[in-house]
Amino acid sequence: MPAPEPAPRRHYLLALLSSIGAALVAACKSSPTVDVSLPAPAPAPLAAPEPALIAGPVTGPSGSARASGAATPRAYRADGASHLYGLNADRIYKGKMPPLLYAIGVLDIHISRTGVVTHIDWTRAPKHAPEVIAEIARIVQNASPFPAPTRLGKVVYTDTWLWHKSGKFQLDTLTEGQN
Repeated sequence: MPAPEPAPRRHYLLALLSSIGAALVAACKSSPTVDVSLPAPAPAPLAAPEPALIAGPVTGPSGSARASGAATPRAYRADGASHLYGLNADRIYKGKMPPLLYAIGVLDIHISRTGVVTHIDWTRAPKHAPEVIAEIARIVQNASPFPAPTRLGKVVYTDTWLWHKSGKFQLDTLTEGQN
């Protein structure tokens, strides 16, 4: 009959597992606190500002270098609106829009599989403000290429432009609402 395993060997295994667990817990702790009595380090020289998240259309060899994973035109609408907001951050109306707007337009934007704007169609053009029609068309064309609709191949998406008399706008997809 074989002799039972000595007890110290089990203790070594238990101690080893405990040490591994303690090391894992120690590795997850936050960094140690800094002694506030030490002098603060000299400020770093000013570096060039970091680029914005979306600085403009990112072109690749055959269109947009960015891709959209949207599976429906409605889902792509959020990608298109975010793209337009990123390129026109200074033109976005901040906060809730006032009750009376200068113009409201509904636009269908045709996007190729590479993200290039191929056509725009006005579903509801603000005919009383032809300068707004021209400006919105210019904004959309200058934003090309949009994120490439990789799952859709090509897409036609619709968005409503809410235009303030100041020339600033919001898109219905990302609007902050209206007073």
